[in-house]
Amino acid sequence: MDFAFGPRVEEWRQRLLDFMESHVYPAEAVYERQMAEAGDPHFHPPVIEELKREARARGLWNLFLPDPELGAGLSVLEYAPLAEITGRSPHLAPEALNCSAPDTGNMEILHLFGTPEQKERWLMPLLDGEIRSCFSMTEPDVASSDARNIRTRIRREGDHYVITGRKWFSSGALSPRCAFSIVMGVTNPDADPYHRQSMVIVPLDTPGVEIERDPTVFGYHDRGGHPQIHFDHVRVPVENLLGEEGSGFAIAQARLGPGRIHHCMRAIGAAERCFDLMCMRAKARVAFGKPLAEQGVVQDWIAESRLRIEQARLLVLKAAWMIDNLGTKEARTEIAAIKVVAPDALKYVADRAIQVFGAAGFTEDFPLARLYSMARWLQIADGPDEVHKRSVARFELGQYEPGAVPEPYPFD
Repeated sequence: MDFAFGPRVEEWRQRLLDFMESHVYPAEAVYERQMAEAGDPHFHPPVIEELKREARARGLWNLFLPDPELGAGLSVLEYAPLAEITGRSPHLAPEALNCSAPDTGNMEILHLFGTPEQKERWLMPLLDGEIRSCFSMTEPDVASSDARNIRTRIRREGDHYVITGRKWFSSGALSPRCAFSIVMGVTNPDADPYHRQSMVIVPLDTPGVEIERDPTVFGYHDRGGHPQIHFDHVRVPVENLLGEEGSGFAIAQARLGPGRIHHCMRAIGAAERCFDLMCMRAKARVAFGKPLAEQGVVQDWIAESRLRIEQARLLVLKAAWMIDNLGTKEARTEIAAIKVVAPDALKYVADRAIQVFGAAGFTEDFPLARLYSMARWLQIADGPDEVHKRSVARFELGQYEPGAVPEPYPFD
């Protein structure tokens, strides 16, 4: 059993690692300064465009998309170690490579289900990094972990669809570069629960689209935000329908599967960043007469962190291999499993790193607090842990015959 990356992947890794060292990590301080000077949490800092130009010049562009004509032509398994590297600087590197959510998910479903006109108008500018987009599925008034609860209505009126409802956590919608949202709502209320919903493309400058509020996440205003949007009788042409009426649930599953594994890949990289910082701090700080690295409890945290990272990485790679070889549907249990395991690993490592840093771990001087909040957010985003655990349990229980009872050991 060979776990080594092949020459092709290793070459990509070295190119990306060089870009991270020479451009991304040095740009982090520049990014923070430009954001602070702007005084606008949704400002698009010039350093992002500088990184994008450099990444594109190096061929580090659209790595997530397996289509060799539009992306890098990498398989999911080949992309996994690259996405992990970008997770070390999650607020800069993914966008620099045009590989950041929610755009990647939107590009994938436009690529799979979009009409030629939709691809020309929306997909190509996304692939070129000229615009951003968002995805509006989650609603504030229902348990959105069950997509069948969605209340937003999409009614056909002649040559238009009329959208009425509220969405929130439409991540990125407040970016000045966000041009459209893919909105999921009910078109066929009398159909079965899995064929009631559809998806439509809604330009954000359409009359009736109102940003109602911009909630923080653990006190952070992420660039682009996670706003609540009121779609107040918003009219769009029927040509903006994505796929067919009633196919929204199936398209959502096609979108969320790869999106979840991309989040998990980046979470591994974020955990490695926290691990590096924790080890460096432990070697540099002295308490009670010896370096923290020599304290038994700190050594236990470091060992446990390494174990959790390695276990999560192997499970991510297995899921990626299954997607490539068996398809997303056959890999759904592994995807559900990593969606629980990877954020939990990041949360543990970030938490222990914060503890080693002490008060400094809470501050903006280091990325630990932000990465911890990212981990906790990922335990709900794209489906809460409990839903994914239920999926795993149902799969496992399905391997057993109903009513089967284990035979007791013969003691006589």
